[in-house]
Amino acid sequence: MPSATPRSFFRKACMIEKESTKFDRQREEMVKRQIETRGITDQKVLAAMRKVPRHLFVSEALRDQAYGDFPLPIGDQQTISQPYIVAEMTQALQLSKNDRVLEIGTGSGYQTAILAQLCSRVYTVEVIPELTAAAHTLFEKLGYDNIETRVGNGYLGWPEHAPFDAIVLAAAPREIPPPLVEQLAPGGRLVVVDFERIPGVSRDWCLQHVRAGKEVFRTEAYLKTFHLHGAMDYVITGAYRHQPNFQRFLQRRNEELQARGFPVDLME
Repeated sequence: MPSATPRSFFRKACMIEKESTKFDRQREEMVKRQIETRGITDQKVLAAMRKVPRHLFVSEALRDQAYGDFPLPIGDQQTISQPYIVAEMTQALQLSKNDRVLEIGTGSGYQTAILAQLCSRVYTVEVIPELTAAAHTLFEKLGYDNIETRVGNGYLGWPEHAPFDAIVLAAAPREIPPPLVEQLAPGGRLVVVDFERIPGVSRDWCLQHVRAGKEVFRTEAYLKTFHLHGAMDYVITGAYRHQPNFQRFLQRRNEELQARGFPVDLME
């Protein structure tokens, strides 16, 4: 087999550089159009979103769609979250460089990498071994040395490394698992994202919880991006501080939605 010529090496290097420039440009557009315009103002979060190569966390066949304003499949019936949702959850964590973070649901590893840019150490738990292995390999390839991965039931947390300054859940349980409450440091932040899927309506919101003593109180709720039959797009935001009674929050949320024309039977 003939050896590669210097010219072929040069052509390959040019192609790689051209592709890298393309993704850099798409990543910058993602931050400007999808994230900053929706109210993400934390400059550290914006910088992390600009830096982490999202296209490497999806299959090669989907890389050209990696910076789109939507989730993408990653196998095992799982998805990589919409970029804006990742940014919203990360901002809600209010991270500092010395924080230790527990992530429940590694998935593709994209949000893990974003978190690793902003804190001291990330402990991430995933129930699907294949996803954990793929994410771990990519973390090593990208040079992350402040991420620890584990296969297991994330709702049990990671007690050996508790307490955590922040905990983030990729999907919201009906109730916050008690082990996570116990592993959250006093004053720590626990953030979950809750997706409701109902015929004709998509509702996404991010909930933030803060530990005070031995109790966890819901202190803020963000209602975001409502789609009705794919024809209308509402962005509704609200802050409900010191709201331990979530039923009051639900009632107020429904009143806001009803005022904007959503049928009552779709808001239960």
